[in-house]
Amino acid sequence: MVRRVWTAALLLTGVILAGTAGYAIIEGWGFLDSLYMTVITIATVGYREVGPLSDGGRVFTILLIFAGVGSIAFSFGTIVEFMVEGHLTSLLEGRRMEKRISALSGHHIVVGIGRVGSVVAKSLADEGVPFVVIDSCEECRVAAEEAGWLFVHGDATEEQALLEAGVARARGLVTAVDTDADNLFIALTARTLNPKLYIVARSSSVASEAKILRSGADRVLTPNVIGGRRMAAMVLHPLVSDYLDIVTHGDEIEFRLDSMPVGRASQLAGVTIKDARVRHATGAYILAVRTEDGQTNANPPAETVLNAGDTLISLGTREQLAALAALV
Repeated sequence: MVRRVWTAALLLTGVILAGTAGYAIIEGWGFLDSLYMTVITIATVGYREVGPLSDGGRVFTILLIFAGVGSIAFSFGTIVEFMVEGHLTSLLEGRRMEKRISALSGHHIVVGIGRVGSVVAKSLADEGVPFVVIDSCEECRVAAEEAGWLFVHGDATEEQALLEAGVARARGLVTAVDTDADNLFIALTARTLNPKLYIVARSSSVASEAKILRSGADRVLTPNVIGGRRMAAMVLHPLVSDYLDIVTHGDEIEFRLDSMPVGRASQLAGVTIKDARVRHATGAYILAVRTEDGQTNANPPAETVLNAGDTLISLGTREQLAALAALV
């Protein structure tokens, strides 16, 4: 539709230029007189002529009237259709969307909002985390707009869609499209555009996990495997499973799990867990410590020294975790 609007504008401009040039050549008038005569002719306003017309000028005027009226009718109809059908609104909304996305930094990108991706997007929205959705289906665009999510309509296997979503400034990316080949290619492309991006990819089969990891993904999840493990856990340890599900995804209780790095200037750096008195100062529990070299202490004793670069896995309320974050 935008192309038709440009075509109408170029057609009308061409008629005006041709009329101006025709009067200048046939009647020998100057530029302003020729332009004036052209405008009043195609507009059919009935103003007097600039000067007496020759026979050639009369014939040219007749042709110009037909061409001008036709071009004006086409242009007017195209503009009305453009506005009535909402194309102008869509164009303006697209510009606003691009502006909002360009202002993001440290956000997340969700590629594909099918059965898996839509759950990811909703979870990010519930946590108030800024994110952008990429999908090529029209129904997904409508669903994203209704949910109030930032949306890029395009194919994420192409660099342009990822760049429009701000991949160079993003913190993390989840690719959850239907095929393993597309997830692999998206992970590879995103890793090339942002080497520091944390990428989580969906896999349809266990056999594809290693390939997707080699392509650049940090984590690969196979939904049917995860679902099977969760079902087994619910059978074997139902209360524990329910509790963990509530802590990580529910609103029934106020406790949350979170991770936070120990900064170089943190007052906890170089201090043992016992001396830090984290529980006393913040009310949060330190459940695990992941060192800078990737080792995880799942049950750290009180004598464990917290070093700059370590990551604390902690449990507490939002307020308690916020207080701990201020310390680390």
